Amino acid sequence: MRHNPVFDLTDPDEIRRLIAENPWATIVSSTSNGLVASHYPVLVDDTREELAIVSHVGRPDERLHEWGDHEVLVIIQGPHGYISPGWYDPSPAVPTWNFVTAHLYGVPEILPADENLRVLEQLVDHFEDPMPEPRRMRGTLENSAYADRISAGTVGFRLPVTRFTAKVKMSQNRDEETRRRIVSELEGPGPYASPELAREVRLANPEVFGA
Repeated sequence: MRHNPVFDLTDPDEIRRLIAENPWATIVSSTSNGLVASHYPVLVDDTREELAIVSHVGRPDERLHEWGDHEVLVIIQGPHGYISPGWYDPSPAVPTWNFVTAHLYGVPEILPADENLRVLEQLVDHFEDPMPEPRRMRGTLENSAYADRISAGTVGFRLPVTRFTAKVKMSQNRDEETRRRIVSELEGPGPYASPELAREVRLANPEVFGA
């Protein structure tokens, strides 16, 4: 990503929040056959003090990515959207795009079968928890036996994040009045309304909207 200190995101806790709220990730590897990309949900690994994520891939994705010693890139994309120049003052301006994203780098560690099962269970619980009647992987003996069978078709991994680059571009370079107008438009009924993006603009501009 293009370096711009105004928009740099360097706080690991904010990266953890970004992952937790936007768990659908793009995994990119540079292989002997060229670039390979896959898409999977990921979780922050709360068992580690350092930033790390866990998930699984379906076989044979681990071979397609040639996981072993080489570094991979995991892209986390948060809320984003179009910002119209009509939301600025009358001066000439061009449209832009507000976004928050993180690029995580590291070498994946393949998990043993028992730990892969635990990660699969964590993933199911994470997404089932908000449901009125959650379906647990171990909810019944039948479900548990089924999970044991199909888990053989998955490969669990942990990615200790050795470095990351992240950017939160949320109109920080605009004057206060313009930032308030942008949030008002994003929270309104217009074609580019986005309450999620409005929330990120508020969070990125505490001097305007408060902590």
